[in-house]
Amino acid sequence: MNNDNLNKLITESLAIEEAAAKEAGKLGFMARALVQATLPHSEVDGNEFERTNGAFTLSMLAPSSVGLPYGNIPRLLISWLTTEAVKTRSREVILGDTLTQFMHELDMAPTGGRWGSITRLRDQMTRLFSCFVSCSYVGSNMTGVRNIMIADEANLWWSPKNPDQAALWQSSVRLSERFYEEVIENPVPIDIRALKALRRSPMALDIYCWLTYRLSYLKKPTQIPWGALQTQFGANYATTQEGTRNFKKKFLMHLKKVLLVYPDAKLEDCGQTLLLKPSPTHIPKLYDLK
Repeated sequence: MNNDNLNKLITESLAIEEAAAKEAGKLGFMARALVQATLPHSEVDGNEFERTNGAFTLSMLAPSSVGLPYGNIPRLLISWLTTEAVKTRSREVILGDTLTQFMHELDMAPTGGRWGSITRLRDQMTRLFSCFVSCSYVGSNMTGVRNIMIADEANLWWSPKNPDQAALWQSSVRLSERFYEEVIENPVPIDIRALKALRRSPMALDIYCWLTYRLSYLKKPTQIPWGALQTQFGANYATTQEGTRNFKKKFLMHLKKVLLVYPDAKLEDCGQTLLLKPSPTHIPKLYDLK
């Protein structure tokens, strides 16, 4: 982590300590299913992906011509869409009059070209909204499966060459009924400032959302094997002792960033396991959206 990024993280952490998320107007939400198991961190070969968290499994299937969503952009998109759905109580989410305005909401600066942010955003939006998600739970006495599309329809009317120009029609996304029901019934409260501070690292984003959710209901110290965390957060690592060691090293590196914005999280590396301890919640459990 370079000095500029470290300074930004410290600045954000101080701001978070000074004001609660709701009071600062920065209360956001994340879809619970995508906190329990996460999206790919980097581009995946093929069009299928799977991650597991205990009895819960998240499977993703995308058209082979489009590919799977990956990286930080889909995570920021899902958080923004979830937050808007919870606030407006509407499946129809308006993205803004201009591309620049919407990218500002995601804390992205619009840049053109083949590798520019505009191209990457449109590519990841296409991947995310084309993706089929299956959530399954297999317990000792029951099996449950829920199949979800993020969106039924997406209309993006912006001009990539003129990101500041308003289109004739508003760009919008119509969330699928099942995804909308999931995020309305089970939203995970997060601090948008923390998400933006960690936005350069997909794994740090995942760890922050998971810790915020997991510690909100933790009642007693709980040890989680590193191998289990690997299947949840790092499915691209080899399922060997060396692969788990490499995953653990990377996880702990990103955890340091997360603890800068969530310093009250209490956890400890116990060698073979990560020990979670009851901690103050990062977001108060009782919140009022009105």
